[in-house]
Amino acid sequence: MCHSCACQIGPSMLASDLSCLKDEALKVVAAGADYLHLDVMDGHFVPNITWGAPVIKSLRKHTDAFFDCHMMVSEPEKWVDDIKDAGGDQFTFHLESTSNPEALIEQIRAAGMKVGVAIKPGTAVEGVLPYVSLVDMVLVMTVEPGFGGQSFMADMMPKVAFLREKFPSLDIEVDGGLGPSTIEAAAKAGANMIVAGSSVFKASDPAEVILFMRHSVEIHGNGKTTEELTRL
Repeated sequence: MCHSCACQIGPSMLASDLSCLKDEALKVVAAGADYLHLDVMDGHFVPNITWGAPVIKSLRKHTDAFFDCHMMVSEPEKWVDDIKDAGGDQFTFHLESTSNPEALIEQIRAAGMKVGVAIKPGTAVEGVLPYVSLVDMVLVMTVEPGFGGQSFMADMMPKVAFLREKFPSLDIEVDGGLGPSTIEAAAKAGANMIVAGSSVFKASDPAEVILFMRHSVEIHGNGKTTEELTRL
């Protein structure tokens, strides 16, 4: 159980109607989103291209929501300053994309952003252990990075449970295929930061979906302190 990290729901803008990014962002923030998850893909680290700093900068003008920039890019070191200048609040890099994670973490901190580190489904969770104390959040991918709309990989949950057991107060994010039908597995494993794409943006009532997922996370102990739990 997570005794100090809050439950946070972050809609993935990749699943929104990209022709009206501003309106889509404002819609989910109004529906109760805690932050926005922005997938930056370069067509090299992953087989898809989305957007970069200019699009993030344009969106920043319309909302003060927390921007978690998920950098699915080769050579993430190149983009730290650009993402900061665009209004990024957190720079989440892939462990697999850099040869010197510690230097990159220091670079992100120096730029004034929070730091997230992500691991692909094929990457052993042990690989991230040396960096947990240096970052703000660990992202366990529950799909192969690169495309939205994939199915949730329940076999990634042991990674989440392992991290939660070792680090009770760590922010643990899951990304890929999260929605009402899969949230319970993630919540039980110990995830407290939930990235949800299609399940939120394609819902007739996004607020209802966000609330449902939040309740599932909280009911399984994540996002509430021990004292709060005893009062439930």
